[in-house]
Amino acid sequence: MPRAREVFEASTDFTVGIEEEFQILDPGSLELVQRFEELYEAAWQDEGIGDRAAGELISSEIEIRSPKSNTFAEAVAHQRDLRARLFRIAADHGVALAATGTHPWARWHDQHIIDTEHYQRLLHDLGYVARRNNTWSVHVHVGVHGAERAIAVCDRLRAVLPDLLAISANSPFVDGTDSGLHSARTQIFTKSFPRCGIPEPWGDWATYADFVELLKRTDSIVEATQLWWSIRPHHAFGTVELRICDAQSTAEESTAIAALAVASIAQAAIDHDEGVRPELPPPRFVEENLWRAIRYGLDGKMIDYDRGEEYPAAALPDRLLAWTAPAREALGIDVSLPAQNGAQRQRRALESGIDKREVYAAEVLAAQRSYAGEGVTT
Repeated sequence: MPRAREVFEASTDFTVGIEEEFQILDPGSLELVQRFEELYEAAWQDEGIGDRAAGELISSEIEIRSPKSNTFAEAVAHQRDLRARLFRIAADHGVALAATGTHPWARWHDQHIIDTEHYQRLLHDLGYVARRNNTWSVHVHVGVHGAERAIAVCDRLRAVLPDLLAISANSPFVDGTDSGLHSARTQIFTKSFPRCGIPEPWGDWATYADFVELLKRTDSIVEATQLWWSIRPHHAFGTVELRICDAQSTAEESTAIAALAVASIAQAAIDHDEGVRPELPPPRFVEENLWRAIRYGLDGKMIDYDRGEEYPAAALPDRLLAWTAPAREALGIDVSLPAQNGAQRQRRALESGIDKREVYAAEVLAAQRSYAGEGVTT
C-alpha cells in the first residue's frame, strides 16, 4: 500500500485507458465458443495489438485494452484501431465477436475457465461464483494525481454509479429467458462476487489502505485485482477505474458510455479541487438506486437523494451531461448517447414479437458493422 500511494502521488491527471470485453461466437449458431487461446495467440502476432489483448475468466471471451493515453480522443483512436484489428482476426479464424452484458441463452455450465494461474485460483477460491460469471462490460481508467484525491473521487462517484449503469444497461436476457431486468449482468456479477458492487465511502486513503492490508494479512486476497468494486483506485496505474457499465452493442455506444464515464471521474476531481463537497449519501440510498438501475434501467424512476423524491430515469443522461459540462469542455470530450440504450432496444424488439434469438442476432450484426467497420489506421 505504501507503494500504491507513491504511484498515485506520481500520477498525471486525466490520462485515459479504455477496456472492452467481447463475446466469442460461432457465426452461424451465435453460440459461445471456446476460442480465446487461439484468438489471443493470433492477436500477439499482430504488431498493432500485441499485449493490448487479454483474457477475462472464460475461454469464450476476449478483452481489448487501449494504451495509456494523454486524452480521451487519443484513447478512442487507439481503441478503434485495436477493435478493427481484433474483429479482422476473429473473421479470419471463422468466429464472430459481439458485445452485450450477457449472452441471451448460453449455458454457464458449458464455459471453460482460462487455464492460467490467476483464473484457476479464482475458480478454486470462488467455485460456482466464478463459473457463473459469464458477463461482459466496458471499463475506463482515468489518471488522478494524489492518493487522497483518488479516494475522494471514488467516494463522490458512489452516488453516480447507479446513474451510469441505468444509461449503459444492455443485458435483459440470460439463461434463455427475459430476466425482467435491464442489467442482468450486474445482478450476476455485482451481487455475487466478494468485495464487489458499490463500496462504502472510505473518507481517506489511510482507511482504505488499512482495510486492504487487513485483507492481505488475513489471506482474503493475494493481489489488488481481487478488489472487484465498481469504482476502485488502481494500485499499479494510479488511476480511478470505473467498472459499473454493461458492454455496449456498437462502437458508437461504447465510445459514448466511456466518454460519460471519463467525464464523470474528471468532474468529481474538479469539484473536489474547487471545494464542491456534496454530502455523501449513505449506502442504503445508493443501493436502492442501484437496484432500480438493474431492474428498470432508463424505463424506471430514480430517487433524488437530496429531495427524497422520485424522478424519471429517462432524465439521467441530461442530468449527467449538465453536471459534467465543465469537465467535458476542459477535456474536449463529446458525448453522443442514443435515444434508447441496448436494454430498451432489445426489449422493445421482443415486445414487437421478434424472437429473442433474432433480437440478439440484430445486436451481433450491429457489432460486426460497427466495431469491425471502423477501419485499421496503421
